[in-house]
Amino acid sequence: MKKIMLLLLLVITISSNAVAQVYDESLNTMEQIDNAIAKAKTEGKYVICQVGGNWCPWCLKFAKFITEDTEIKELVDKEYVYIHVNYPRRGGDRDAQAATMKRLANPQRFGFPVMVVLNGDGKVQHIQDSSYLEENSGYNKDKVMSFFKHWTKSAVEQ
Repeated sequence: MKKIMLLLLLVITISSNAVAQVYDESLNTMEQIDNAIAKAKTEGKYVICQVGGNWCPWCLKFAKFITEDTEIKELVDKEYVYIHVNYPRRGGDRDAQAATMKRLANPQRFGFPVMVVLNGDGKVQHIQDSSYLEENSGYNKDKVMSFFKHWTKSAVEQ
């Protein structure tokens, strides 16, 4: 009986620690951004690059937060091409990483995750430090909605 309980506890622990990997570490980030800009331009949207990595618990928490809340998800899907731009904590091509961060106006200075809003031409419109969207051990829905509403194409280009 003890062995069964121990095994059950182990399975529960492993499954509760299994977190979705939202950052595709195999992508060329410059091509990923180029593709998102092209899509945004055709769809009349802006791009949001959520910069971070699978190593970052707050990055994964934000990704989960905005996809599980129906109202936020609908707004993001309607107004943005949303991508997760990987920032490797270790390893990787440091020159390529530096070039990507330079293209995005060096958002890593704010910590992770950090959201970069690009227009349809790829110009940086805004960099959002996600710490301003936090509340306790999660994110504040009103603050997140406000951020997303204030940086839509129609809000900026009115």
